[in-house]
Amino acid sequence: MKITSKLRLACIALTLALVPLAFALPSRAETEKRIAFVVGNTAYQAGPLATPANDAGLIAQTLQAAGFDVTGARDLDGESLRAAFKDFLDKAQASGPDTVAFVYLAGYGLQLNGDNYFVPVDAKIASAQDVAIEALRVSDYTRRLDGLPLKASLIVLDAARASPFAKSGPPLAGGLALADAEPNMLVAFNATPGTVAPNEEGPYGAYARALTEMIREGGLPASDVFDGVRLRVNEETKGALVPWDATRIEAPFVFFVRAPDAPPPALAADRVDAMRSEPLHGLGVQDAYAAAIERDTLQGYEEFLAAYPADPLANRVRGLLAARREAITWRRTCRVDTPDAYWSYLNRYPRGPHVNDARWRLETFAAAMVPPPSFTPIVYDVPPPPPAEIIYVDRPVLVFSDPVFGFVPPPPIVFLAPVPAYLVFPPPPPPIGLFVLPVPVFVPVPLWANPPAYVAAPPGNVIFNNIHNTTIINNGTNVINPGEPRAGGVGAAGVAAGVAAGAVAGAIAAKVALPPSLAHKAAISGGQGGPVAPASAPGAAPAARLPAGHELPGANGVPLQGTGVKPGTPPSGTPGAVPSTRLPAAQALPSANGKPLSGATQNPQGVPPRNNTPAAQATSHGQGVPPGTGGNGVPKNVKPSLATTPGVSQPTGQKLPNTQPKGQNPPQNRLVPSVANSKPGVTGPSAATPPKPQLLQQNAPRQVQQPRVPQQAQQPHAQQQAQRPSQPPPPPKQKPACGKPGLPPCR
Repeated sequence: MKITSKLRLACIALTLALVPLAFALPSRAETEKRIAFVVGNTAYQAGPLATPANDAGLIAQTLQAAGFDVTGARDLDGESLRAAFKDFLDKAQASGPDTVAFVYLAGYGLQLNGDNYFVPVDAKIASAQDVAIEALRVSDYTRRLDGLPLKASLIVLDAARASPFAKSGPPLAGGLALADAEPNMLVAFNATPGTVAPNEEGPYGAYARALTEMIREGGLPASDVFDGVRLRVNEETKGALVPWDATRIEAPFVFFVRAPDAPPPALAADRVDAMRSEPLHGLGVQDAYAAAIERDTLQGYEEFLAAYPADPLANRVRGLLAARREAITWRRTCRVDTPDAYWSYLNRYPRGPHVNDARWRLETFAAAMVPPPSFTPIVYDVPPPPPAEIIYVDRPVLVFSDPVFGFVPPPPIVFLAPVPAYLVFPPPPPPIGLFVLPVPVFVPVPLWANPPAYVAAPPGNVIFNNIHNTTIINNGTNVINPGEPRAGGVGAAGVAAGVAAGAVAGAIAAKVALPPSLAHKAAISGGQGGPVAPASAPGAAPAARLPAGHELPGANGVPLQGTGVKPGTPPSGTPGAVPSTRLPAAQALPSANGKPLSGATQNPQGVPPRNNTPAAQATSHGQGVPPGTGGNGVPKNVKPSLATTPGVSQPTGQKLPNTQPKGQNPPQNRLVPSVANSKPGVTGPSAATPPKPQLLQQNAPRQVQQPRVPQQAQQPHAQQQAQRPSQPPPPPKQKPACGKPGLPPCR
């Protein structure tokens, strides 16, 4: 009895002790916010690039599918780039501690004195002194991210490229500088420090494609994602590019989770784990090379060279080791930042990539270029380079595709599966506005990969709700990008179907939001949402509104002359119709600017009123017009019940109520279903058959000056053309011609 009582008391005490602990422990059901900032600079004044804008659009779309609230832009000048980055930092600060921030910058990157810089498109960098003024120093922004209580931050620089800058004076060191990741941060480059990527023609770069693939794999921690990227890019580029990353993220994070019935992952985790711990000399040369690339450490490369010093792959590994050793040496030199440090670097690398940087820093210290006899070399983290490595770093930049080195192609990575067949990325449609990123045709995420349940759904994210479908549906605007349903995979045929059916419509629905400062700037300049193709072209984007004071008739709510629409009434127009242009009064042709055709009368006596319905217009012009729009001369006061009834006309003089809410400007040229004629799954005539442009002076006779008919008696020529009765009206009586040579005299 005493034992039972003691046991009961112990259980009660243990329960009371665990209750507060249960509330204190974090739960995986907590909401995780995800935000991202993506930039792709292509249109550089110093030398344009082929892929960064498309790469940024591809990464942005992939992050949207993973639940990130993405803002981004393309082709930013210095002022716009700094303002947009500040917008993102303010957003991160307001987001809260359970936030994962992702930054992706694609374009030109430079290094100077141990810092990395991202270059805006308008930068004018003639020498090293211009870098800090013209370019954006990345560490200034990563330090602020590090100061925020975020769950994790990922900084990706897809910017290590051959530089077209600083053509006068000593050349800049190539590639990006080795960087340290701050706590809870990952830093990744598209190329190992001190090296650059080869030129790529596109439509997408190898690094962006590999990053998109590995994010979609699901179940991989951030570090494993970028390990997979390094292996895939090394394999795809035949060793010409070896990405790099460093991470200190401790919080658990995955982009997607894998379902239990998922197929084997692209990276064979069991083999990778075994290779990470097994000595390289026992793996065989090909597996040892793959293991050294996967580890990407100084020790791993040294171990490979010790095991296989004479193998043809040894020179490639030796080049990687040389670049990493020099990068570590230069980072230590910049941190000490004294004359002794720069003299120490010059002693080790008298013709190394950072010689000019070291001499420039010595000039700022007013120190001699040659060290004095009493100088004390600093202690480095790595030993001096052996003579066999000097050849690879005895130049400003190392390019692994340089034929001078004669590197043999690397072997395939045996524990890395081939690229999935469904990852086919055709070129994206042209961007649809100022600063707006290209939007690739969406390739669905595999059915077995889903965002974690605890991720907060980002606002207005169309992709997030459709990650397993080729059909992108925007419930806010009814914009649909039809395609092939997702059934475990989609090949090139499904992608092509999505392109043909509605690439531009999908781009409008799924485009990446601009940062607030850029959205304001684009709106002021009139470039936000502006079309790239004429409005009459198939699949053209909606036309931009003209600035106030410069409207053409029929644009921005300005009525066409003689349409009977009251000033201020916002016409919507036939989807895809070309706005009419009003001619000068002295040069107006018949049927233009409200002038009737010669000899035409307006509803002559004995002739019934012509049909004013959109249905009749559809018969005449081959286009369907939503009722109540007022487009192409149709008054807005057409009764809805009569709008779709052929043969029913509006009684003469009867004014019916306006079906459009007062003050509301209906969308123009929108790819939306017709209100009256819509059917389930049909988005209206403009989505299926692009409208043909109407000619302004179609079938007009030669110029004849006629007196103007009073406004209340006029009827638009568009209505006359659209409302032909079954029997033509009798021609008006005219006096016979007389009094001219060859004609009888007038009586």
